[in-house]
Amino acid sequence: MRTNVGLWWLLTAFFLVVAILYTGWNIIAHEGEIVNRIEWVGTVALVFTAFMAALIAFYIDRVHRAQGGDLPEDVLTADIDDGDPELGEFSPWSWWPIVLAGAAALGILGLAVGVWLFPIGIAVFVVAIVGWVYEYYRGYFAR
Repeated sequence: MRTNVGLWWLLTAFFLVVAILYTGWNIIAHEGEIVNRIEWVGTVALVFTAFMAALIAFYIDRVHRAQGGDLPEDVLTADIDDGDPELGEFSPWSWWPIVLAGAAALGILGLAVGVWLFPIGIAVFVVAIVGWVYEYYRGYFAR
């Protein structure tokens, strides 16, 4: 996690340097008043990108200090199993996530092509989410 903090602070510095160079390049390349020479959209976007990277770096640093120790990823002598948490129970045989993705694709296609297709996508989505949630209550895998 210390490496992540360092990388985010490095990214913050990079975006600040790029914002300064970008603004200076625009001032040199254009003629007229100083306010009209600056391309404000790019400058503000780069400064805000640096600000967001600084926020992430600050947050990760605070989390690292609050956890009271290094993560297994930071310890050179750690095994792979040390950082392997229990992620939950997943059904490798389940087809419902594919139906759910198809329903999402159908709904987005309905928004892009024709609004009449969107309610059909919503209906397929409801069927898929109910099927996925209740797949352990019916049929062969009922518990």
